[in-house]
Amino acid sequence: MSKVAMITGASRGIGEAIARRFAAAGFDLVLTCINNIERMERLGEELSVNNRVFVRCFKGDMGDEETVARIFDSIDGVDVLVNNAGISHVGLLQDMEADDWRRLMSTNLDSVFLTSKQAIKRMLYAHEGRIINISSMWGNVGASMEVAYSASKGGMNAFTKALAKELSPSNIQVNAIACGVIDTDMNSHLTDEEREELTSQIPAGRYGTPEEVAELAYMLAVAPAYLTGQIITMDGGFV
Repeated sequence: MSKVAMITGASRGIGEAIARRFAAAGFDLVLTCINNIERMERLGEELSVNNRVFVRCFKGDMGDEETVARIFDSIDGVDVLVNNAGISHVGLLQDMEADDWRRLMSTNLDSVFLTSKQAIKRMLYAHEGRIINISSMWGNVGASMEVAYSASKGGMNAFTKALAKELSPSNIQVNAIACGVIDTDMNSHLTDEEREELTSQIPAGRYGTPEEVAELAYMLAVAPAYLTGQIITMDGGFV
């Protein structure tokens, strides 16, 4: 029987790349997104045909408890959970509205709690599983003008380390990838000048690609079980 990977925020960018990598490895997929369901369904159909895997697509807010419960009730189980859903907010903290703060925390952090809680029930029964959280280097060091985003990813990093300790006796591994600047739509607000300035600060001399993050996510899914509780920074030497 094929293993199943759930990937949140899978309609584009890093999530799409992760879906493609796991499908290529023969994983059946459960994909979620909050907006671009048509695009994700096209992706699911493509991956199903090209890789001969079973793909299920769900639209919903993964920061909503009832939505997450409904999705998990619709599937048999998950061997690998990749928490990728996330949004950013650029601006001064003093100008940020409380509703924007709560929405970001719900999407970036509450979703990780809710999906992990559901997945753990099934992983405990199987006495194995992998949880991979897509974090950010800003969760390690913080970023000016991105305080809320940094806080959410810092929380994800602490969540990863603590949950790994809690689940290690049950043979469930929990790790995170702290991404540097990855070439996705999340950086589309940058001007050409800002992109060049940012690139000049990266020792690798370029942005990372979603495919590189996807490859590392897959490596974590098949890594030795002794690897757990790690925040692996993938930033081209930036920090």
